[in-house]
Amino acid sequence: MRRPASMRALEDLGRVRLSRHFYMRDFLYSEIGNLHEKPNIPHDPDLAIECGRALCETLLDPLEETFGRVAVRSGYRSPSLNRYGNDNRLNCAQNDNPLECHIWDRGKGDARIAGACVAIPWFADRYARGRDWRDLAWWLHDHLEYSEIRFFPKLCAFNLVWRPRPLRRIDSYIAPRGTLLAGGAEPGEPAGDRRARYDDFPPFRAIAYP
Repeated sequence: MRRPASMRALEDLGRVRLSRHFYMRDFLYSEIGNLHEKPNIPHDPDLAIECGRALCETLLDPLEETFGRVAVRSGYRSPSLNRYGNDNRLNCAQNDNPLECHIWDRGKGDARIAGACVAIPWFADRYARGRDWRDLAWWLHDHLEYSEIRFFPKLCAFNLVWRPRPLRRIDSYIAPRGTLLAGGAEPGEPAGDRRARYDDFPPFRAIAYP
């Protein structure tokens, strides 16, 4: 698929279904793009679709199946939009930062990456009443093949990242700030203690694709 050069082509891109619950259009909205009049269009739509599909099928669909609606706070960012956000200190990492997960159309093979900042309303309500973000972090660790997770204070939103070879790393800007789990490390919290943290969560539901 060529980079969209018309409204109809961009609409067609938005209609591409990435998974059972998500379409490409769900990930193209950008506050930075809207406010600063910067288009957010993939340079390599086929690669963006490929990586976005892996993100949705592997990580986001199971979340939606288990908790109900997943709210996408920030999805795909084009290289030019992300660079603008970084240059203007709008909470975007540098394009060449290996942990920058929003640029889906870069890298080949094991260098592919796709991530999105999402919030789970079911958990956000409980977090607002004082629930520990680590309860959700350990649930994610024990149930999903994520690569990286990074939590943020507002809504307990978090970056959720897919890679072909997951790093298995968890960080947070919520107290206690820092690294909860270093990449490739074993959790310091025993499995039984982790499960006790989320024993009131809905039963896990994962989609089996043919």
